[in-house]
Amino acid sequence: MSSSFEKFQRRRLISSYFSVVLSIALVLFLLGLLGLLVLNSKKVADHFKEQIALTVYLKDDAKEVEMKQLEKTLALADYTKSTQFVSKEEAAEEHSKEIGENFMDFLGYNPLQNSIDVYMKADFVSAAQVKEIADELMTKDFVEEVNYDQPLISLLNDNIKKISLWIVIISGVFTLIAVLLINSAIRLSVYSKRFTIKTMQMVGATKGFIRRPFIWLSMKLGMIGAIIALAGMAAVLYYLNETFPELELLRDKMILAILFVGVFAASVIITWFSTFLATQRFLNLRTDELYY
Repeated sequence: MSSSFEKFQRRRLISSYFSVVLSIALVLFLLGLLGLLVLNSKKVADHFKEQIALTVYLKDDAKEVEMKQLEKTLALADYTKSTQFVSKEEAAEEHSKEIGENFMDFLGYNPLQNSIDVYMKADFVSAAQVKEIADELMTKDFVEEVNYDQPLISLLNDNIKKISLWIVIISGVFTLIAVLLINSAIRLSVYSKRFTIKTMQMVGATKGFIRRPFIWLSMKLGMIGAIIALAGMAAVLYYLNETFPELELLRDKMILAILFVGVFAASVIITWFSTFLATQRFLNLRTDELYY
């Protein structure tokens, strides 16, 4: 009979520990994914900014040496990420593919112009800076027109600011929720041992002596949960990096290491603090209050 009861108690204990570890792992996993989003939000925003091209259309009488010199100057400019020269023949071929027929057969000539597509670095993609660059390029005699999507640039920058603000707000709220959920799991675990705590206190054990094993056990469960969460984060990060290699999510290894260490440290700190408060609460209760 005693053996059966001990097995039952052991199963209950293991089930309780498993629930705590699973709760901590899920919360830390979601918190870690949110951390990845926060760290890479600028990188994602920069990626979209750098897809916007500023197109410089050249006059038909522009000399080849002038076009090459301009392309080289643009490629070396501080604001340039990359450039691409598009000849009028290439532009005509691409346009014919888009409309499904050769428009030059109908017109009898090629009305398109040689152009240079300039893809700028994200820090320079703002309405004011792009306009300044465009105005400077228009001062050259052999430049016919400088074209860019100004409404798209303004809209993109406005949306990025709004999204960044909401990410910060959601991060703060979710961090608070994560702390509360882990704290609740730890408190339920300690609650099941409240009579043991009070018994140890009644026989003369100090508060520090009583708290120590509870805190150490919770910290170990927290570390196990953190390891599971970090493994899940690593799998998601690897999948996203394979799916979207252009974002280079694994490039900043130091930042990723800080995030992983931060998640692990958060599990230790939160479980320590939660267990300390939970045990302190039951240590301060009177014996008759343990039943409520």
